[in-house]
Amino acid sequence: MRYRKFLVTGGLLAVAVLAVALPLVVLAQATQPVTLPNPIQINDPRQLIGRVISAVLGLVGSIALVIFMWGGFQWMTSAGNAEKVTKGKNAILWAALGLAVIFSSYALVRYALNALKPQAEPSQGVPGTGTGVPGTGTAVPP
Repeated sequence: MRYRKFLVTGGLLAVAVLAVALPLVVLAQATQPVTLPNPIQINDPRQLIGRVISAVLGLVGSIALVIFMWGGFQWMTSAGNAEKVTKGKNAILWAALGLAVIFSSYALVRYALNALKPQAEPSQGVPGTGTGVPGTGTAVPP
């Protein structure tokens, strides 16, 4: 009992000391700005979302391909058993429908991400110099 009371009191004292000391450490200012390296080399969240969705769709497409092959294997090894033939055909059918859904979702995601991409302004040449054909981004030949 006495030991437990000592542990509780010591623990509360340690928490109180840390509660007072930690803000002093946090308020310390760095002399140089802190920069963190970007390991994925992506600055736009749309790019990150696009890469994640592409990876997930690729994984799901691989799973659908394995199911497609499994259905073919079941059908080929059914030895005339009608139940196994039906199982194999159904696996192939659902894998094909799954692939269609995957391809259409990939196209839809690509379209949505391209629609969200900011459009570049056409080049107007260098103002005040008379160079450049407005709206084409090309220079006027001399």
